[in-house]
Amino acid sequence: MRRLTALVLLAFASMQAAGSAQPTTVTGIPLDSAWKTALYSLARSTFKHPAWGWQHSERNYRVALELASADHLAIDTDVLFAASFLHDMAAFRPCADAKMEHGDCAALESGAVLRKAGFPMSKLAAVQAAERAHMYYRDPGTRPEAIVLHDADSLDFLGAIAQARMIALTGEQASSFAPAIQQLRGFIKDIPPHLVTRAAKRIGGQRAAELQAFIDRIDAETFDGRAM
Repeated sequence: MRRLTALVLLAFASMQAAGSAQPTTVTGIPLDSAWKTALYSLARSTFKHPAWGWQHSERNYRVALELASADHLAIDTDVLFAASFLHDMAAFRPCADAKMEHGDCAALESGAVLRKAGFPMSKLAAVQAAERAHMYYRDPGTRPEAIVLHDADSLDFLGAIAQARMIALTGEQASSFAPAIQQLRGFIKDIPPHLVTRAAKRIGGQRAAELQAFIDRIDAETFDGRAM
């Protein structure tokens, strides 16, 4: 990690000195500080998974910003960026306590990662609050970054992206995809009531309807689920 951070910081400084265009993530998120470049490089190289890898984090950040804008919430983008890219880090760096909820684990472990990257540590408490509360079944409290990350992460369990994520999780060794469909049914029931922002509630309703239509077609094409 120390070597990776040093290399990224050096590359960032070189680009700045040469007057190069500001680097961005694959979807255009500005990497406007050395620590963001380091953190994003870490995520891209380490957090690889079709359901909760770095792409999930990238979606969360982008959607969270959209929710904040729509609901006129003032967001610290440093806090949101750090929490977005580290909230699921326990999937890749498991906690010693296997029973710890993964958001709590991220809050416990992310400080060391952020300190090495050069993150402004006065903002760590806000990052940890967002990490702890990111799942739909958690109360995000009153911090705006925690609220929008919670809602963005929840929306990633609905709509077409939820279908893709659950298919990815099923795997070719599974005897059936019926458990994945049952999980999606649960998301439709459980997630919308936990959304906080007005924008997320609107989007969540649309995505839940899309997901329900998909499940209805699956039921029809598997003879009411009997050949699923």
